[in-house]
Amino acid sequence: MNILQELEWRGLINQTTDREGLEQKLAEGPITLYAGFDPTADSLHIGNFVSILLLKRFQLAGHNPVALVGGATGLIGDPSGKANERTLNTVDTVKEFSDKVRNQLSGLLDFESATNPAVLVNNYDWTAPLDVITFLRDIGKSFGINYMLAKDSVNSRLETGISFTEFTYMILQAYDFLNLYREKQCLLQVGGSDQWGNITAGLELIRKQESGEAFGLTSPLVTKADGTKFGKTESGTIWLDPKKTTPYEFYQFWLNADDRDVINYLKYFTFLTQDEVAQLADELATNPGGRLAQRTLAREVTTIVHGAAALAKAEKISQVLFSGNVSELAGDEIEEAFKDVPSYTMETSDPLNIVQFLVTTGVASSNRQAREDVTNGAVSLNGEKITDLEKVIGPADRIEGKFIVIRRGKKKYTLVKFA
Repeated sequence: MNILQELEWRGLINQTTDREGLEQKLAEGPITLYAGFDPTADSLHIGNFVSILLLKRFQLAGHNPVALVGGATGLIGDPSGKANERTLNTVDTVKEFSDKVRNQLSGLLDFESATNPAVLVNNYDWTAPLDVITFLRDIGKSFGINYMLAKDSVNSRLETGISFTEFTYMILQAYDFLNLYREKQCLLQVGGSDQWGNITAGLELIRKQESGEAFGLTSPLVTKADGTKFGKTESGTIWLDPKKTTPYEFYQFWLNADDRDVINYLKYFTFLTQDEVAQLADELATNPGGRLAQRTLAREVTTIVHGAAALAKAEKISQVLFSGNVSELAGDEIEEAFKDVPSYTMETSDPLNIVQFLVTTGVASSNRQAREDVTNGAVSLNGEKITDLEKVIGPADRIEGKFIVIRRGKKKYTLVKFA
């Protein structure tokens, strides 16, 4: 398969401009393409991941990817897909976010390739020097109001309202495409389907300013079969930054993929071949309880984003928590595994008996409740069931001298930390 045929099989093509012309350009030899990533937070999230992997897939096919960090457009705010105005961040905040996004992109694309290394740019570099008169005369003159009002990103906001600031976002993104067309002979912009209006605005600007031809390609926005938003969990957004979403949490997100979604996710988010995905689809149909497709998805995506060492740690944590033998975890693994459970910091180092310990840490509401829980075998410390009411909790019970993990019942955990 050529690159467009592969993207078609993976379900990654929503719309293209002049598909036949793009096929011909790609067949003639390597082209330069780009995708943009606005620094609206201090990390990219898995909603950005399809576009990152689109660049990677084109790079593996021999083409030249450009990853654009929107240091300028991030100051303005993209109205696409938003019902209301974005909150504007300060220049310093956007610069800080831009640096973090740039570092993340550097770890996901190949910038060291001997043949077609990825290139990283920031649109602040060519947008900031523009004075307002030049922008209005030389760039804004190419856009008719009716043309802009017809774009979904603008039209959908006419009832709720859109500021002139966000109204001009489309022009700024179009100028990015024009600048990359001029400076790097960039012929293709890729992005999510919500970017279609911005991408085609760039093509229009290139046609008017340079009498040139370029192309756009969008991928569908990823959805979940159960109707909930992709990339969201009870604890929040799934980020690519391991400090915001730990590799263990990241791994678990993919491991818990719905049977109805997992094959599509394997196509969207991994580099597995058509035969490999077909085998996993067959396995899912005949043995859904084995969850081989989900385990493969979790392994592949966690390795791409966080590396093999982080995957090994995530799998170890998962296995230990399944077996219940928490004492096998190291201190950093304890913190990662129990990041979102209730925690209690123990100020005293004095030994406490199990009843006092459960009440002090808030696991039990009273001495009577604590005694009942212990007597009924409902309490475990570091995976070991406690039934002795005379048990004294001391330094020997701590993992690495710092942690005790209490489990009450089957799923209620509390992490006790010692200063």
